[in-house]
Amino acid sequence: MGKMAQEDLEDLLRCIRTSPDVLVPPLRGFDCGVHKLGRDRCVVISTDPCLNVPIEHFGWLLFHFSASDVSVFGASPHYCTVELLGPPNTGPTVFKKVMKQFCKSANDLGTVIITGHTGTYDGLNTFLGVCTAYGIIRRRDLVTPAGARPGDLILCTKPIGSEVLTNLVFCKRRLAAKLFGDRARYLAKQVRMQSCFEEARLLAKSGEVSAMHDVTEGGLVACLNEIADASNVGFVLNYHSLQILPELSILSKHFKLSRDQILSISSTGTLLAAISPDHEREVLERLGRRGIDSRIVGIFTKNRKRLLKHDDRETKFPERSSDPYAEIIGTDPN
Repeated sequence: MGKMAQEDLEDLLRCIRTSPDVLVPPLRGFDCGVHKLGRDRCVVISTDPCLNVPIEHFGWLLFHFSASDVSVFGASPHYCTVELLGPPNTGPTVFKKVMKQFCKSANDLGTVIITGHTGTYDGLNTFLGVCTAYGIIRRRDLVTPAGARPGDLILCTKPIGSEVLTNLVFCKRRLAAKLFGDRARYLAKQVRMQSCFEEARLLAKSGEVSAMHDVTEGGLVACLNEIADASNVGFVLNYHSLQILPELSILSKHFKLSRDQILSISSTGTLLAAISPDHEREVLERLGRRGIDSRIVGIFTKNRKRLLKHDDRETKFPERSSDPYAEIIGTDPN
């Protein structure tokens, strides 16, 4: 479930033809592609599916999954397409509800919907959406996961695992109420934490960020390893600097999650960024003024070692993610 294994994805990408007009081709760990648009501009493109999320937030999430990806590369989503597909018994009311959500979300960011597709198909057993977002940006303003430099600090916004906590409340209400009590109501209101558009755009405009990556499938393990691979750097992550909500600790005890699984937990809406130590205070204050919780959780290093600092000891950082999202969300609610 989710991302393909690294070797399988790399094998899949070998059949794609290269072009000098493509600045960022399909690459593992890059959630956008980029192609030239004239001499000094380029187009940032991201496409993402959306399924198995609450229908009352489906359209918002569908739009923001791709909008966030584009913003992580330094652009704003100027245009987008939308595809809504459902099983044969999906009525027009569902399509209309989701489309209204999607249109409002796009309008809020000034994004124009260009085209799309809707329909019901025998082969589907769940509602599915796909959004492709396009952002136009000057080439010199482009930010990619390959820009992290030795000595850059690792900045992390928002708590890790909040996506799983919120989605559990919607998908497994009885279990969430049992585990979290009245806090389940609070978590249900945090759906919009699953977008990193605002902080990514703020960091990109500041010019004080050298690389960004949103923490989606595979969590921090996938995200940090992908940045390190793309940037040819190592890193040290301080586990105790991460923001971990009490509810995630409760969840991890219930499901007997290991530390590696906590580090691998899908955290859509959380953003990792590489910033210079010279701008640390300014960046944290700027994000704080917008109500965005952020903290420094580590540093990128010149040597290629990837280390986890925990209880004053340094151990090897996990090479592969072990995301427990499917285990948690797919489990029996009782």
